[in-house]
Amino acid sequence: MTPIDKSAEKFERQMNLLAALSDTSQGIRASDIQQRVPGYNPDHDSFRRTFERDKKDLLSLGVPIEVVIGTTAELTAYRVDKTKYELPDPGLESDELAALHLALETVAVGSSQADMARALWRLGGVVDAATSDPLGVPVGELTEIPSDPSLVPLFRAVTERRVATFAYETVAGTAERRVEPWHLDFKRGRWTLSAFDGEREDQRNFRLDRIRGNVSLGDAGSQTHPAPSTVAEHSDPWEFGDTDPVIVSVKFDAEVVLFAADSLRSCDSSEASEGSRIFHVPVTNWPAFRSFVLSFLDHAEILEPPECRAAMVDWLLLLAGGSNG
Repeated sequence: MTPIDKSAEKFERQMNLLAALSDTSQGIRASDIQQRVPGYNPDHDSFRRTFERDKKDLLSLGVPIEVVIGTTAELTAYRVDKTKYELPDPGLESDELAALHLALETVAVGSSQADMARALWRLGGVVDAATSDPLGVPVGELTEIPSDPSLVPLFRAVTERRVATFAYETVAGTAERRVEPWHLDFKRGRWTLSAFDGEREDQRNFRLDRIRGNVSLGDAGSQTHPAPSTVAEHSDPWEFGDTDPVIVSVKFDAEVVLFAADSLRSCDSSEASEGSRIFHVPVTNWPAFRSFVLSFLDHAEILEPPECRAAMVDWLLLLAGGSNG
């Protein structure tokens, strides 16, 4: 049996188990589950192991399995109170279900199609439109928004104003960060967090893919710094550093000014000669900004500060195999 077949078999068995547990008010004993629910092994020990795993999986998904204690272990029963699990009927019309189905088909947020189908079942049923939208246009997944292990706790930290602590990987190694999360953003294929950094006493930005290990949360309402009314969208690579910002002035030739402005729209700039423009960029990650400037080849020139200009020259000479002499 292939892994796909095993996964489908497990899903079917667990759905049958959920149906059996939801279809009783008194509870159903394990021995009856073994006999009535398709997919379980007739061997007692094998059944118990599989049954315990299935219960654990369902509980992790939020299914409220209740244990009805009997006078003996054999009489102990299990049930699911449907009033605590089932969503009230939202009363979605067929066109609303179709629109929801289209959204689930075209954008995936860290979930499989099976997960999204199960969610849609609970909202009123799956529209039979696996291959077309309500207008008959073929539907396929247009994009996928990746999930991240840190996303759920940080989203909770943002909404409940909790302080978050995590290990963060930087160019100098991994260090602990204690922050007050303000805003989560998905841009250019990655999740980023804007937060107040307690150590630096200022707003900082963190890439979720650089968080290592678990995120620890403080009490609800433990944040002491109010989020700005408009959180700055600082999500460019050169802004994810651990040093104080250095303002780097770069002149871009006229033929690339529009491209540069698209990435540096939040930076101050001024007109220069022959249609060129000078941008003043706050940089906390020098290697990342150096690579960005190099992408413009000879159409970009670092002007100030002198140490950054010298560092760029030295790096280019090193790449070329030359020397400062």
